[in-house]
Amino acid sequence: MAEGSRSPLRSFVEVAPGSHFPIQNLPFGVFRRRGSPEPEPPRPAVAIGDFALDLAAVSDAGLFHGPLLSASPCFRQETLNMFLGMGRPAWKEARATLQKILSADEPVLRDNEALKKKCLVPMSDTEMLLPITVGDYTDFFCSVHHARNCGFIFRGPQTPVNPNWFQLPIGYHGRASSVIVSGTDIIRPKGQGHPTGDSRPYFGPSKKLDFELEMAAIVGPGNELGKPIDINDAEEHIFGLMIMNDWSARDIQAWETIPLGPFLGKSFSTSVSPWIVTMDALKPFTCEAPKQEPEPLPYLAEKNHVNYDIPLEVWIKPKEQSEPSMVAKSNFKHLYWTLTQQLAHHTVNGCNLRPGDMFATGTLSGPETESLGCLLELTWNGQKEISVGNSTRKFLEDGDEVILTACCKGEGYNVGFGTCTGKVLPALP
Repeated sequence: MAEGSRSPLRSFVEVAPGSHFPIQNLPFGVFRRRGSPEPEPPRPAVAIGDFALDLAAVSDAGLFHGPLLSASPCFRQETLNMFLGMGRPAWKEARATLQKILSADEPVLRDNEALKKKCLVPMSDTEMLLPITVGDYTDFFCSVHHARNCGFIFRGPQTPVNPNWFQLPIGYHGRASSVIVSGTDIIRPKGQGHPTGDSRPYFGPSKKLDFELEMAAIVGPGNELGKPIDINDAEEHIFGLMIMNDWSARDIQAWETIPLGPFLGKSFSTSVSPWIVTMDALKPFTCEAPKQEPEPLPYLAEKNHVNYDIPLEVWIKPKEQSEPSMVAKSNFKHLYWTLTQQLAHHTVNGCNLRPGDMFATGTLSGPETESLGCLLELTWNGQKEISVGNSTRKFLEDGDEVILTACCKGEGYNVGFGTCTGKVLPALP
């Protein structure tokens, strides 16, 4: 149990005990109503139980009274980017207002049947969309367990982790255009693979398609070009977290990575969950971050060196099976370089971050065998098989559905992320 995770808050909206979305959470997303006679524009929302609270409707009803949001059009946009750019004071104002109007003892929404029907949309009637316009996406490599295992697999035991890894958060520039919302199918990518003997490189569908269990941080206000964000101010620029599956074609990646890094092996699809859980909702679940040796350079030395206790799971449902099977169970707390260190490092050279930019943690593997966050590690690059229900896998097969989920456990409530799913389709002819 995380310290400070007890909460007396209760909503008039009925929330099942196991729900990821009680009043203590209120994650932000963007939805479109299903089955409307006229096509409706996307609308910002927060999740509460089995409902999406339409923030455009809440705003139209004049329920945002605070100085920052009362006259703002931020919840009448088709993405959350404008709201993200307003910064933490606006985020806190929104959260306080929403927790108040949804609380069990507040009549303004509870006792107004017409307004309640307009504002609360059953999840079953919604189509969830990518909630932000992702201008840029950076993928870090910040789990020491993942880094060490990859080093063993590809370089051997002599120096599994390069010395620079312990000095700075390693990252690379990902592909924003192929960031997709949970539930979007994944077409098996084609590309080149290592030649066999004296032959030319293999070209065709990837034979080593993999998932990667990651989380993505969503940037708030950001910074001007040339002006770094101080490590101790970095948390003011992180709005929240999403679950991420950074799909990987290991055979394509292995052949292309030297000398410049991954390209086609990673850029074909990156799935994210539809709801952004705010850092304010995650605050009760802070925990001590791993001790860093050697001590980081001054620009990465932070006064508040914390991680978050977020249990993570990976499930696979083969097409011939009716139920998914769990294949991995990890935790965000294993992250070596914290979110704030990642953001401070990203901007130390003057790089500008903008509202809605996304940076990911890298694969969140832990120290135990069952906590490895990708098939590359679980099967040791295909050298062994793992059980998936009554089947086995070395890498993903066509028809496999991968389901990532994350949920913090409070006392009497959860702060969850829902799921991030994707089904593998065959490569195109």
